[in-house]
Amino acid sequence: MAGSEPSDGPGGRDDVASSYRKAQPYLDASWQLAGSVALGTLLGWWLDKKLGTNPWLLVVGALLGIGAGFYALFKAVIAMGKKK
Repeated sequence: MAGSEPSDGPGGRDDVASSYRKAQPYLDASWQLAGSVALGTLLGWWLDKKLGTNPWLLVVGALLGIGAGFYALFKAVIAMGKKK
């Protein structure tokens, strides 16, 4: 076993890389959801500070971010389902 490579056998590097490749679409979809919510919330917060409309634009921005994030998530999940 002294000369065996880490990619040999079960649990090796090849298995880990394959697992990451299989999980990549799901990771991308989750980051899109989180990013949309964060971007909408930050935009609403910034506009509230700029226009003095606390907290209404923050709430609207968060809701729009949630809506856009779930739309992107569902679209990605449907696309993944069609590939299989």
